[in-house]
Amino acid sequence: MKVIDMHCDTILALLEQEENGHSINYLENDLSINLNALKKGNVLVQNFALFTDLKKRAIPEEETMKLYDLYCRMLEEHSDLIAPVLTYGDIAKNEKDGKISGLLTLEEGDVVFSSLAMLRNYYRMGVRMIALTWNYPNRIGSPNLSAYEYKDSKIPDPLQRVDTEHGLSEFGIDYLREMEKLGIIVDVSHLSDAGFWDVVKYATKPFVASHSNARKICGVARNLSDEMILALHEKGGVMGLNFCGDFLSEDRTNTSRIEDMIQHIDHIKKIAGIDVIGIGSDFDGINSQLEIADASQFDLLANALLEHGYSQEEVEKIFYKNVLRVYSQVLPE
Repeated sequence: MKVIDMHCDTILALLEQEENGHSINYLENDLSINLNALKKGNVLVQNFALFTDLKKRAIPEEETMKLYDLYCRMLEEHSDLIAPVLTYGDIAKNEKDGKISGLLTLEEGDVVFSSLAMLRNYYRMGVRMIALTWNYPNRIGSPNLSAYEYKDSKIPDPLQRVDTEHGLSEFGIDYLREMEKLGIIVDVSHLSDAGFWDVVKYATKPFVASHSNARKICGVARNLSDEMILALHEKGGVMGLNFCGDFLSEDRTNTSRIEDMIQHIDHIKKIAGIDVIGIGSDFDGINSQLEIADASQFDLLANALLEHGYSQEEVEKIFYKNVLRVYSQVLPE
Protein backbone atom coordinates (compact mmCIF):
# COMPACT_ATOMS: atom_id res chain seq x y z
CA MET A 1 0.00 0.00 0.00
CA LYS A 2 1.42 3.36 -1.03
CA VAL A 3 1.30 6.12 1.59
CA ILE A 4 1.22 9.91 1.53
CA ASP A 5 1.70 11.38 5.01
CA MET A 6 0.78 15.06 5.11
CA HIS A 7 2.55 16.02 8.32
CA CYS A 8 5.52 15.19 10.53
CA ASP A 9 7.84 17.19 12.81
CA THR A 10 10.92 15.07 12.15
CA ILE A 11 13.12 17.95 10.95
CA LEU A 12 12.70 19.79 14.25
CA ALA A 13 13.34 16.59 16.23
CA LEU A 14 16.58 16.05 14.30
CA LEU A 15 17.67 19.65 14.79
CA GLU A 16 17.09 19.38 18.53
CA GLN A 17 19.22 16.21 18.61
CA GLU A 18 22.01 17.96 16.71
CA GLU A 19 21.90 21.04 18.94
CA ASN A 20 22.19 18.72 21.95
CA GLY A 21 25.45 17.37 20.57
CA HIS A 22 24.24 14.20 18.90
CA SER A 23 25.22 13.15 15.41
CA ILE A 24 22.43 12.96 12.87
CA ASN A 25 21.53 9.70 11.12
CA TYR A 26 18.84 10.22 8.53
CA LEU A 27 18.72 6.53 7.61
CA GLU A 28 18.18 4.92 11.00
CA ASN A 29 17.41 6.57 14.33
CA ASP A 30 15.04 6.43 17.29
CA LEU A 31 12.44 8.69 15.66
CA SER A 32 9.20 7.55 14.05
CA ILE A 33 10.37 8.79 10.66
CA ASN A 34 13.70 7.97 9.05
CA LEU A 35 14.55 7.08 5.49
CA ASN A 36 14.71 3.33 6.09
CA ALA A 37 11.31 3.35 7.80
CA LEU A 38 9.81 5.41 4.96
CA LYS A 39 11.18 2.95 2.41
CA LYS A 40 9.94 -0.07 4.35
CA GLY A 41 6.53 1.56 4.78
CA ASN A 42 6.21 2.19 1.01
CA VAL A 43 5.79 5.93 1.59
CA LEU A 44 5.28 7.67 -1.73
CA VAL A 45 5.36 11.23 -0.35
CA GLN A 46 6.38 12.38 3.12
CA ASN A 47 5.58 15.99 3.96
CA PHE A 48 8.34 17.46 6.12
CA ALA A 49 7.31 20.47 8.20
CA LEU A 50 9.60 23.30 9.16
CA PHE A 51 7.91 23.99 12.48
CA THR A 52 8.82 27.35 14.00
CA ASP A 53 7.77 28.41 17.50
CA LEU A 54 7.35 32.19 17.19
CA LYS A 55 8.34 32.70 20.83
CA LYS A 56 11.51 30.60 20.79
CA ARG A 57 13.83 33.17 19.19
CA ALA A 58 13.88 36.96 18.83
CA ILE A 59 13.95 36.38 15.07
CA PRO A 60 11.82 33.26 14.41
CA GLU A 61 12.92 33.11 10.77
CA GLU A 62 16.40 32.25 12.04
CA GLU A 63 14.99 28.97 13.38
CA THR A 64 13.20 28.32 10.10
CA MET A 65 16.45 28.70 8.18
CA LYS A 66 18.23 26.23 10.48
CA LEU A 67 15.45 23.72 9.86
CA TYR A 68 15.64 24.32 6.13
CA ASP A 69 19.40 23.75 6.15
CA LEU A 70 18.95 20.41 7.92
CA TYR A 71 16.25 19.36 5.44
CA CYS A 72 18.52 20.25 2.52
CA ARG A 73 21.41 18.31 4.04
CA MET A 74 19.17 15.23 4.19
CA LEU A 75 18.31 15.59 0.51
CA GLU A 76 21.95 16.17 -0.44
CA GLU A 77 23.39 13.29 1.59
CA HIS A 78 20.78 10.77 0.43
CA SER A 79 19.89 11.88 -3.08
CA ASP A 80 19.79 8.21 -4.08
CA LEU A 81 16.83 7.64 -1.70
CA ILE A 82 14.83 10.87 -1.53
CA ALA A 83 14.13 13.80 -3.84
CA PRO A 84 12.07 16.98 -3.45
CA VAL A 85 8.61 17.66 -4.85
CA LEU A 86 8.58 20.99 -6.66
CA THR A 87 5.95 20.11 -9.26
CA TYR A 88 3.19 17.54 -9.36
CA GLY A 89 5.10 15.61 -12.00
CA ASP A 90 8.05 15.15 -9.62
CA ILE A 91 6.05 12.62 -7.60
CA ALA A 92 5.71 10.19 -10.52
CA LYS A 93 9.30 10.84 -11.62
CA ASN A 94 10.68 10.16 -8.15
CA GLU A 95 8.62 6.97 -7.86
CA LYS A 96 9.90 5.79 -11.24
CA ASP A 97 13.47 6.47 -10.04
CA GLY A 98 12.83 4.42 -6.89
CA LYS A 99 12.96 7.45 -4.60
CA ILE A 100 10.79 8.76 -1.78
CA SER A 101 9.30 12.19 -2.48
CA GLY A 102 9.88 14.86 0.16
CA LEU A 103 7.36 17.69 0.15
CA LEU A 104 8.46 20.72 2.17
CA THR A 105 5.92 22.54 4.35
CA LEU A 106 5.81 25.35 6.89
CA GLU A 107 4.02 24.85 10.19
CA GLU A 108 3.53 28.50 11.18
CA GLY A 109 2.96 30.75 8.21
CA ASP A 110 4.02 33.96 9.93
CA VAL A 111 7.75 33.63 9.30
CA VAL A 112 7.70 36.06 6.39
CA PHE A 113 8.62 39.43 8.00
CA SER A 114 5.07 40.59 7.09
CA SER A 115 6.07 40.43 3.44
CA LEU A 116 4.57 38.49 0.55
CA ALA A 117 8.01 38.76 -1.07
CA MET A 118 9.29 36.40 1.63
CA LEU A 119 6.37 34.04 0.97
CA ARG A 120 7.47 33.95 -2.67
CA ASN A 121 11.01 33.21 -1.53
CA TYR A 122 9.78 30.22 0.48
CA TYR A 123 8.13 28.99 -2.69
CA ARG A 124 11.45 29.35 -4.52
CA MET A 125 13.06 27.34 -1.69
CA GLY A 126 10.61 24.50 -2.35
CA VAL A 127 7.80 25.05 0.16
CA ARG A 128 4.57 23.60 -1.26
CA MET A 129 2.21 23.60 1.76
CA ILE A 130 1.79 26.07 4.63
CA ALA A 131 -0.17 25.81 7.88
CA LEU A 132 -1.34 29.39 8.33
CA THR A 133 -0.92 29.36 12.12
CA TRP A 134 0.41 27.24 14.92
CA ASN A 135 -0.81 27.85 18.49
CA TYR A 136 -0.18 31.60 18.63
CA PRO A 137 -2.21 34.40 17.09
CA ASN A 138 -0.11 35.84 14.27
CA ARG A 139 -0.33 38.43 11.53
CA ILE A 140 -2.24 35.98 9.32
CA GLY A 141 -4.93 34.85 11.77
CA SER A 142 -5.63 33.09 15.04
CA PRO A 143 -5.57 29.48 16.25
CA ASN A 144 -8.18 27.65 18.29
CA LEU A 145 -5.71 26.49 20.94
CA SER A 146 -3.58 29.34 22.16
CA ALA A 147 -0.30 28.19 23.66
CA TYR A 148 -0.69 30.92 26.28
CA GLU A 149 -4.18 29.84 27.29
CA TYR A 150 -3.26 26.16 27.30
CA LYS A 151 -0.81 26.89 30.11
CA ASP A 152 -3.33 28.98 32.08
CA SER A 153 -4.92 26.69 34.68
CA LYS A 154 -7.72 29.21 35.23
CA ILE A 155 -9.21 28.43 31.82
CA PRO A 156 -11.51 25.40 32.00
CA ASP A 157 -10.68 22.61 29.54
CA PRO A 158 -8.55 24.69 27.16
CA LEU A 159 -8.35 21.79 24.70
CA GLN A 160 -12.00 22.45 23.89
CA ARG A 161 -11.72 26.22 23.42
CA VAL A 162 -13.05 27.16 19.98
CA ASP A 163 -12.47 30.65 18.56
CA THR A 164 -15.38 31.72 16.38
CA GLU A 165 -14.46 35.44 16.39
CA HIS A 166 -10.89 35.89 15.18
CA GLY A 167 -10.44 34.88 11.55
CA LEU A 168 -8.00 35.87 8.84
CA SER A 169 -6.57 39.37 8.81
CA GLU A 170 -6.45 41.45 5.63
CA PHE A 171 -2.83 40.36 5.32
CA GLY A 172 -3.97 36.77 5.86
CA ILE A 173 -6.42 37.02 2.97
CA ASP A 174 -3.71 38.44 0.72
CA TYR A 175 -1.36 35.69 1.93
CA LEU A 176 -3.90 32.98 1.04
CA ARG A 177 -4.45 34.46 -2.42
CA GLU A 178 -0.70 34.62 -3.06
CA MET A 179 -0.33 30.97 -1.95
CA GLU A 180 -2.96 29.89 -4.45
CA LYS A 181 -1.36 31.99 -7.19
CA LEU A 182 2.03 30.38 -6.55
CA GLY A 183 0.80 26.81 -6.18
CA ILE A 184 1.23 26.34 -2.42
CA ILE A 185 -1.41 24.24 -0.63
CA VAL A 186 -3.31 26.04 2.16
CA ASP A 187 -3.34 24.06 5.44
CA VAL A 188 -5.96 24.94 8.08
CA SER A 189 -4.84 22.59 10.88
CA HIS A 190 -4.41 24.72 14.04
CA LEU A 191 -6.43 27.58 12.53
CA SER A 192 -9.42 28.97 14.47
CA ASP A 193 -12.94 28.06 13.44
CA ALA A 194 -13.43 31.66 12.28
CA GLY A 195 -10.27 31.39 10.21
CA PHE A 196 -11.42 28.10 8.72
CA TRP A 197 -14.63 29.68 7.49
CA ASP A 198 -12.67 32.60 6.05
CA VAL A 199 -10.58 30.11 4.07
CA VAL A 200 -13.79 28.49 2.83
CA LYS A 201 -14.98 31.94 1.75
CA TYR A 202 -11.82 33.09 -0.02
CA ALA A 203 -10.16 29.90 -1.30
CA THR A 204 -10.66 29.08 -4.96
CA LYS A 205 -8.69 25.81 -4.88
CA PRO A 206 -8.84 22.71 -2.65
CA PHE A 207 -7.18 23.10 0.74
CA VAL A 208 -6.29 20.65 3.51
CA ALA A 209 -6.36 20.13 7.26
CA SER A 210 -3.10 18.22 7.21
CA HIS A 211 -3.33 16.69 10.69
CA SER A 212 -6.81 17.03 12.21
CA ASN A 213 -9.48 14.52 13.26
CA ALA A 214 -13.25 14.56 13.80
CA ARG A 215 -14.47 16.75 16.68
CA LYS A 216 -17.65 14.67 17.04
CA ILE A 217 -15.57 11.65 18.06
CA CYS A 218 -12.98 13.55 20.12
CA GLY A 219 -14.18 16.99 21.13
CA VAL A 220 -10.94 18.94 21.11
CA ALA A 221 -10.72 22.23 19.28
CA ARG A 222 -7.86 20.98 17.07
CA ASN A 223 -10.33 18.64 15.35
CA LEU A 224 -12.95 19.58 12.75
CA SER A 225 -16.69 19.82 13.34
CA ASP A 226 -19.07 17.94 11.05
CA GLU A 227 -19.94 21.22 9.32
CA MET A 228 -16.26 21.91 8.68
CA ILE A 229 -15.67 18.41 7.34
CA LEU A 230 -18.56 18.86 4.91
CA ALA A 231 -17.25 22.26 3.79
CA LEU A 232 -13.76 20.84 3.30
CA HIS A 233 -15.23 18.05 1.17
CA GLU A 234 -17.25 20.51 -0.90
CA LYS A 235 -14.05 22.45 -1.60
CA GLY A 236 -12.39 19.24 -2.79
CA GLY A 237 -10.01 19.16 0.15
CA VAL A 238 -8.66 16.45 2.44
CA MET A 239 -8.10 16.06 6.19
CA GLY A 240 -5.18 13.98 7.44
CA LEU A 241 -5.80 11.53 10.29
CA ASN A 242 -3.68 12.67 13.25
CA PHE A 243 -2.14 9.86 15.34
CA CYS A 244 -1.98 11.96 18.53
CA GLY A 245 -3.80 10.10 21.31
CA ASP A 246 -5.32 13.28 22.76
CA PHE A 247 -6.91 14.05 19.38
CA LEU A 248 -8.19 10.48 18.90
CA SER A 249 -9.87 9.81 22.24
CA GLU A 250 -11.18 11.79 25.19
CA ASP A 251 -9.90 9.27 27.75
CA ARG A 252 -6.85 11.54 28.29
CA THR A 253 -4.42 8.62 28.48
CA ASN A 254 -2.71 9.94 25.33
CA THR A 255 -2.73 6.45 23.87
CA SER A 256 -2.84 6.26 20.08
CA ARG A 257 -4.95 3.24 19.10
CA ILE A 258 -5.93 1.90 15.69
CA GLU A 259 -9.48 1.21 16.91
CA ASP A 260 -9.91 4.93 17.68
CA MET A 261 -8.52 5.88 14.27
CA ILE A 262 -11.13 3.68 12.63
CA GLN A 263 -13.86 5.38 14.65
CA HIS A 264 -12.82 8.72 13.20
CA ILE A 265 -12.60 7.33 9.68
CA ASP A 266 -16.03 5.71 10.00
CA HIS A 267 -17.55 8.99 11.15
CA ILE A 268 -15.89 11.14 8.50
CA LYS A 269 -16.95 8.71 5.79
CA LYS A 270 -20.54 8.81 7.09
CA ILE A 271 -20.56 12.62 7.14
CA ALA A 272 -18.78 13.48 3.89
CA GLY A 273 -17.68 10.32 2.11
CA ILE A 274 -14.39 8.59 1.59
CA ASP A 275 -12.82 11.24 -0.67
CA VAL A 276 -12.09 13.73 2.14
CA ILE A 277 -9.93 11.37 4.25
CA GLY A 278 -6.13 11.17 4.24
CA ILE A 279 -3.20 10.54 6.58
CA GLY A 280 -1.36 13.20 8.61
CA SER A 281 0.44 11.23 11.30
CA ASP A 282 2.10 14.13 13.16
CA PHE A 283 4.97 11.70 13.81
CA ASP A 284 7.83 13.09 15.90
CA GLY A 285 5.64 15.98 17.02
CA ILE A 286 3.52 13.94 19.44
CA ASN A 287 4.43 12.09 22.61
CA SER A 288 1.60 9.55 22.58
CA GLN A 289 1.91 5.86 23.32
CA LEU A 290 1.80 4.71 19.70
CA GLU A 291 0.27 1.48 18.45
CA ILE A 292 1.66 2.44 15.04
CA ALA A 293 5.17 3.22 16.20
CA ASP A 294 6.80 4.49 13.03
CA ALA A 295 6.48 4.99 9.28
CA SER A 296 7.27 1.35 8.55
CA GLN A 297 3.99 0.29 10.21
CA PHE A 298 1.32 2.20 8.25
CA ASP A 299 0.14 -1.18 6.95
CA LEU A 300 -1.22 -1.99 10.42
CA LEU A 301 -3.96 0.58 9.88
CA ALA A 302 -4.49 -0.44 6.24
CA ASN A 303 -4.97 -4.09 7.20
CA ALA A 304 -7.29 -3.15 10.07
CA LEU A 305 -9.46 -1.10 7.71
CA LEU A 306 -9.69 -4.01 5.24
CA GLU A 307 -10.70 -6.33 8.08
CA HIS A 308 -13.25 -3.72 9.20
CA GLY A 309 -14.96 -3.93 5.81
CA TYR A 310 -13.34 -1.18 3.76
CA SER A 311 -12.59 -2.05 0.15
CA GLN A 312 -9.08 -2.00 -1.31
CA GLU A 313 -10.01 1.07 -3.37
CA GLU A 314 -11.31 2.91 -0.29
CA VAL A 315 -8.13 2.18 1.65
CA GLU A 316 -6.00 3.34 -1.26
CA LYS A 317 -7.97 6.59 -1.36
CA ILE A 318 -7.35 7.17 2.34
CA PHE A 319 -3.68 6.28 2.17
CA TYR A 320 -2.65 8.25 -0.91
CA LYS A 321 -5.12 8.76 -3.75
CA ASN A 322 -7.20 11.52 -2.12
CA VAL A 323 -4.16 13.60 -1.22
CA LEU A 324 -2.60 12.94 -4.62
CA ARG A 325 -5.74 14.38 -6.18
CA VAL A 326 -5.33 17.62 -4.21
CA TYR A 327 -1.65 17.80 -5.17
CA SER A 328 -2.62 17.42 -8.84
CA GLN A 329 -5.06 20.35 -8.56
CA VAL A 330 -2.88 22.81 -6.63
CA LEU A 331 0.81 22.11 -7.18
CA PRO A 332 2.57 23.45 -10.27
CA GLU A 333 2.46 21.01 -13.16
